Amino acid sequence: MKLANLASLAVLLACSVPLSVASDTPVVPDWAQPGSATHQQVPPPPDFHRATKTFPGPIGIFDGQSDIGAAVVPGSASFDPLSKRYTIHSAGYNIWYTRDEFRYLWKKASGDLSLAADIAFPNPDGYFDRKVVLVIRQDLDDDSKEVMVALHGGGLIHLAQRPEKGGNIKEDARIEAPKAGEATKHAAAPKRLAIEKRGDTFALYVSLNGEPLHPVGATAQLKLDQPFYVGIGFCSHLPATSDTAIVSNVVLENAAGKLK
Repeated sequence: MKLANLASLAVLLACSVPLSVASDTPVVPDWAQPGSATHQQVPPPPDFHRATKTFPGPIGIFDGQSDIGAAVVPGSASFDPLSKRYTIHSAGYNIWYTRDEFRYLWKKASGDLSLAADIAFPNPDGYFDRKVVLVIRQDLDDDSKEVMVALHGGGLIHLAQRPEKGGNIKEDARIEAPKAGEATKHAAAPKRLAIEKRGDTFALYVSLNGEPLHPVGATAQLKLDQPFYVGIGFCSHLPATSDTAIVSNVVLENAAGKLK
């Protein structure tokens, strides 16, 4: 082979390697980057969507699982039947605004519901706004109508809803995060959270120190067509970085007033 041809081949190979590596690097829109001293996360563009990726097949008491909104790093989940613990790994920019990105374990349901679970974050260094949700959704699209209760890594708890498909999330009830110096202790201990659906009314229940579950704050009102989806989920709040949550002692009853 002539030297000129060899040189051309070397240039071609040198150019192709970084192109291949670059194609494997997740591309995160600027609006999806988490808040920092120099950046503020903002709502996604109105026409921005990613198709949800669904993985049928039972996992614990749930019928399937999905990467709602297809975060740039795929999620995963497992269930230990002995400890009855769900381990959920997920990236995702948020569960907020007009669309969501999170790993969701779900089943279809109708009528009234009681859903409760213990929640823990095994990674002490995760982003403070990561959150586990107990969520009831109309569908598996990233912009679905939904009502959720959420525990954030920093300790904030709230009841919130997306009142219409593609609409903005609004908050109905809120428990503020612990003060500085208390957050680490708060995040280290499991908390029990619950959501109750009674007709079109949804209520937040909490147990922060082992006391019986009790209602907190205002309720949410939302009408969902039947059937809908109910389940547990997790979002790292870091678009391209996966984190882990542990959800255990899950109680799901197809009736109101069954929380425990």
